[in-house]
Amino acid sequence: MTRVLSVASECAPLVKTGGLADVVGALPAALARQGVEMRTLLPYYPAVQSKVTVTGTLFDVADLFGGPARILSATSGALDLILIDAGHLYDRAGSIYIGPDGRDWGDNPERFAALSWVAAKTGAEGAGGWTPEVIHAHDWQAGFVPEYLHMMGATSRVGTILTIHNIAFHGLADPGRLGALRLNRNRYTREGFEFWGRISALKAGLMGADRLTTVSPTYAAELMRDEFGMGLDGVMRLRRDALSGILNGIDEDVWNPATDPAIIPYKSLKEKTVNKQALRTEMGLPDSAGPLCCVVSRLTEQKGLDLLLETLPTLLHRGGQLALLGSGEKWMEDAFRNAARDANVAVKIGYDEGLSHRLIAGSDAILVPSRFEPCGLTQLYGLRYGTIPVVALTGGLADTVIHASPAALGMGVASGIQFSPVTADALRGALVQSCDLYAQPAVWEQMQGNAMRQPVGWGPSAKAYAGLYRDVTKH
Repeated sequence: MTRVLSVASECAPLVKTGGLADVVGALPAALARQGVEMRTLLPYYPAVQSKVTVTGTLFDVADLFGGPARILSATSGALDLILIDAGHLYDRAGSIYIGPDGRDWGDNPERFAALSWVAAKTGAEGAGGWTPEVIHAHDWQAGFVPEYLHMMGATSRVGTILTIHNIAFHGLADPGRLGALRLNRNRYTREGFEFWGRISALKAGLMGADRLTTVSPTYAAELMRDEFGMGLDGVMRLRRDALSGILNGIDEDVWNPATDPAIIPYKSLKEKTVNKQALRTEMGLPDSAGPLCCVVSRLTEQKGLDLLLETLPTLLHRGGQLALLGSGEKWMEDAFRNAARDANVAVKIGYDEGLSHRLIAGSDAILVPSRFEPCGLTQLYGLRYGTIPVVALTGGLADTVIHASPAALGMGVASGIQFSPVTADALRGALVQSCDLYAQPAVWEQMQGNAMRQPVGWGPSAKAYAGLYRDVTKH
């Protein structure tokens, strides 16, 4: 068994703000089948405390970035957890990243440096007699792990992998915090973790980890281009030989239309129609001749939802409908609320896990018009539930959806609709194509069947991760 410590700021079903949590929560079970013993290191947020069983204290830290901390062992279902109990850092109401004023917590650099520091200490010294051979860090919140391991003299014993879930978030801090973040000032260089005059936690991980991964092959290639690299494309080109693109999977037990407790379970497309009628009733939508399309997303321009606002009249004119669940930029929330004045548009601002399942189960198509999308999970949920993905040709969306081209339709293999470039005109064309294909029931049903048969689980990706873990193990 390869012993791996997975380090992340969120983990489903304990605490979740996005797809990162789903991936971190699903990896341990998927990797156990590959001979990997994985424990997950996570802050002991208030939202986590009622969902876990604490089994002991592994070690104490007298001063963890401003106060004492206990490092706890715990379990939750199949998850084997190490939790950082540090009230001064994590015992806060509301979002794990954002304060009541809607702005990032001012001490986020220290809060997540603490996560990296505890991970490195666990790698260097062990915890309760268990020592990882590999530390798998996720995104900027765990980016300082290689730095701290180097400072603790443990890089020769512990392998490191950093996975980039979204390179848009860098974990920046002013250089005046070098001391507070316990960082080596000599590493504050272009070759280290300096980024345009600031400290970058993500760059620290990109430069220091033994191997880098991101969540789809296409996104791995995109990251080396200036329009996708968010200023770090040069770093990605420098480390291209260490980079792998490994597609995310989904938890096929949680997302299973035949057993899903949030929906009316179904195994056939005929049974799926019952969920469509139930969704229309729940969302207050009338019957309509066109496809019922859903969106489950953060409401941001990155997700291309401003383009959907611009092209929504085309969908409605063709008899289509929209049911949307999400939250994000206030102007966009307000714009979708205004759009819901149309009887064929239903909008719920916020997040509701059960409703997200019902939307995907009950809709004909799921819209993902992202300007960039490292992997994307909602299109995978759509495939699993026979809900046709309409997606931009970028990142993991390009890797997981077989476009309904004439050739793919002729061969009977299409599973969705892709559009490029990511513009309103191109999205408008994809919506028209969706309506046209929906008007051909035999063609649409074949696409739905293809979608439901497409592999979306963790099997191949888990094998790839297990191989990387073996590659970086230092013994």
